[in-house]
Amino acid sequence: MKPAGCAMSDRTSKDLLLDMKNVHIEGFADERWHPIIKGVDLQLHRGEVLGLIGESGAGKSTLGKAAMGYTQPGCRFTGGEVMFDGQELSGMKVKDKRHIWGTRISYVAQSAAASFNPAHRLLDQTIRASKRVGDRSEQVLKSDAVDLFRRLNLPEPETIGNRYPHQVSGGQLQRVMTAMAMSPRPDLIIFDEPTTALDVTTQVEVLSSIRDLVAQFNTAAIYITHDLAVVAQMADRIKVLRYGEEVEQAETRTMLSAPEQDYTKSLWSVRSLEKPEKTGDDILLSIDNIDAAYGSSKVLHDVSIKLPRGRTVAVVGESGSGKSTTARVITGLLPQLSGSVTFDGTEMPRRLRDRSKEQLRRIQMIYQMADTAMNPRQTVGEIIGRPLEFYLGLRGKAQEKRVIELLEMIELDASFYDRLPDELSGGQKQRICIARALAAEPDMIICDEVTSALDQIVQEGILNLLQRLQDEFGIAYLFITHDIATVRAISDEIVVMWQGKVVEQGMKQEILSPPHPAYSELLLSSVPEMDPDWLNNLLARRETDGDTGIKAQD
Repeated sequence: MKPAGCAMSDRTSKDLLLDMKNVHIEGFADERWHPIIKGVDLQLHRGEVLGLIGESGAGKSTLGKAAMGYTQPGCRFTGGEVMFDGQELSGMKVKDKRHIWGTRISYVAQSAAASFNPAHRLLDQTIRASKRVGDRSEQVLKSDAVDLFRRLNLPEPETIGNRYPHQVSGGQLQRVMTAMAMSPRPDLIIFDEPTTALDVTTQVEVLSSIRDLVAQFNTAAIYITHDLAVVAQMADRIKVLRYGEEVEQAETRTMLSAPEQDYTKSLWSVRSLEKPEKTGDDILLSIDNIDAAYGSSKVLHDVSIKLPRGRTVAVVGESGSGKSTTARVITGLLPQLSGSVTFDGTEMPRRLRDRSKEQLRRIQMIYQMADTAMNPRQTVGEIIGRPLEFYLGLRGKAQEKRVIELLEMIELDASFYDRLPDELSGGQKQRICIARALAAEPDMIICDEVTSALDQIVQEGILNLLQRLQDEFGIAYLFITHDIATVRAISDEIVVMWQGKVVEQGMKQEILSPPHPAYSELLLSSVPEMDPDWLNNLLARRETDGDTGIKAQD
């Protein structure tokens, strides 16, 4: 395995694969063109991994896509050049670029859920780009895809490809997308937050697999992330962006140990938020002895959780552990087989359709992927206004006034009222989803991985916002997450889930302090650190102990 932060001094001009010079990109919004990328240079050699970091709106994804010669709708190249293996891409016709996209250059998107065709099986989608190349038979491609599934630690690699996208967890879908990108053996892969949806235990194995595969096939990669600890494990060099401009660039070890710019230093020290825990005896939600299943497959086993009024209970565990399924039971989207859900002293009907409008209003949900949680054709005013009309009967000027009040509550302003979702940054989209939940004036909000797709500066802003809203309105949060730093920042109590069961629960400090049960220890030891040797050392330690610590879960 190639360690992160290797010196690239042995590279020569013959190894140069990608050469982007003085790239300028503009985006159209508010009836005019705005600069997004402002004269950035980027070079990448074969087999080299470049980490792109920066806060939301810095231009990381835009620059990564520009490396493919692509700009999203509403954007355009206005200067510079993108040379890929001797071919200039920014001015190339789209029909010619399509011979390169998906074969010689692959892209792993941040939102896997929005990237798959729901009507086709995963295996067929994994090999589709490779079939275009035509140098291997379909049977060979399928066999290779199964091997990639296995390398990426997917459960039941021989058969998981027969499932449809909705039949696997978000973390598993992200890994299938990585296999899809690897299948045609491209020269360059753009990884756009590929481990965002993964729990920390799965992330360790996926990071290791990606790094091994990139090294094995001498693939160049651009690794876009907001997670500084992750980029420390993956990248040979790190480039920091802000407002579409380069802040600084250096080899990984140098960047981590001695960043030159004040902005970079601020990124390194941003996650200092920690909430003092508070106890609570006034139980708002009580989940008792819940069993649940998808079809004939039982996924929850005797789950019991209590959420006090005005407090935050964090539910942690790896992909497929039952966190989001528990949320589906609470909301009535998945009727339980047995057990009960009691809210404010009243047992809730098992099915969503049997619940009253008032019961629906009092429990709201904020989803992980804001991109797929909002109608792309509705304005912000319409998105927030819908629950105001449905639950509270507000229309016209009264509704507009309340929408603007909610925008101000989430630290935005009236200028966002007529914007569409694709005109918002990731952090702004999640704030709109928070405002939509607040519009119903709920007693409880289920937050399902609401910060996992956001950079660390924006994460801290969202967590501070949620805490302020809880302090002001006494809202209780059931906070589903795989990010232990987020748990420290937001929770009063912690519930640890594994294989559909609760394995540990208690006050935050009690759960985070050793000794831990075996699975909790695995979870906590898998949290990445800002040390380029952390992943290598962890894997070596687990190999010495005779256990990788990773178990693929359905």
